[in-house]
Amino acid sequence: QVQLVEFGGGLVQAGGSLRLSCAASGLTFNRYAMKWFRQAPGKEREFVAAISWGGGGVTNYADFVKGRFTISRDNGKNTVYMGMNSLKPEDTAVYYCNARRGQEDYWGQGTQVTVSS
Repeated sequence: QVQLVEFGGGLVQAGGSLRLSCAASGLTFNRYAMKWFRQAPGKEREFVAAISWGGGGVTNYADFVKGRFTISRDNGKNTVYMGMNSLKPEDTAVYYCNARRGQEDYWGQGTQVTVSS
């Protein structure tokens, strides 16, 4: 059974920082591209960041988080991370971890990030 479990969300003031983690099990972790998405109330789920499978660590970010968020992975721990700095109220959302390999697509349950103004 594939499981993705996010943690590290919480309430933070504007300008603050959080570090999200996503622990994966039931898959060959290093063969999956890992991504973070987010969804605010009443809005569609949107792409935030991605990191390539394997050891290359090629990253990609949505324009609205470039320079503020950093995605990374530790294949030895089967975990993907996302550091978030200079948080803004508009970053408030449920953040979801995603694992993708070909036609396989798995999602975590999400973790709430709330940024107060």
